[in-house]
Amino acid sequence: MSHLIAGFPDGETSVAIADALVKGGASILEIQLAFSDPSADGPAIQTASTVALEKGYSTKQGLEIVKKIHDMHPDIPIYIMTYGSLAFTPGVENFVKMCKDAGVSACIIPDLPFDNDEGLTAACKKYGMENIPVAAPSMTQARLEEMASKGFTYIYAALRAGTTGSQTVIDQATLDFLDTVGKGGAKVLGGFGIRTGEQSKVLCKHVHAVVAGSVFVNIMLKDPKDIAGVEAKARELSGL
Repeated sequence: MSHLIAGFPDGETSVAIADALVKGGASILEIQLAFSDPSADGPAIQTASTVALEKGYSTKQGLEIVKKIHDMHPDIPIYIMTYGSLAFTPGVENFVKMCKDAGVSACIIPDLPFDNDEGLTAACKKYGMENIPVAAPSMTQARLEEMASKGFTYIYAALRAGTTGSQTVIDQATLDFLDTVGKGGAKVLGGFGIRTGEQSKVLCKHVHAVVAGSVFVNIMLKDPKDIAGVEAKARELSGL
């Protein structure tokens, strides 16, 4: 599952990045709508979001990019990732419908917790989508088990506390955390700081999908034309 930002480094290139990620083996695309004050994103994705915002990629324009990507790869599920403010401003149900119309299959909104989500889960069910809550290692065992028991189809498991992009060490505690998240039958999406194929191999026995994002964003920050580098890294992480 590969992450990109709609509108970074520009609209046309973000569509090309999505295409490269799919060619590199991504079976799910997590597309972020740029937000000015993210709570879960590290420096790379914050910088990319700032670039997209400066180029005018609001929610509406971001979803137009998503629709183009969906039309290019209609069989690849697209999950929108953003923050509660962008969903709450037009109204949560309106936001979900906008996403559905753009070809989105699920929403990941980290600052809308599973038990106080402003109606996000209900709206997703109404429009045939999934709400994917986020689990973190800092959560208590009781709260993790409560989330796991709620019947979510998918749960995004952040592999460590903090923000995206920093190096992640995968140890036995990480694997135990992933197994707890999946106890109720949810398909676990595990990410935060995944950079190598070796990390993917370790995780793949414990998750439905390995999630990578900052590793691709950093390639484009270094060289906004390096689409081939994005595809090559996706192939490495996919084991192709």
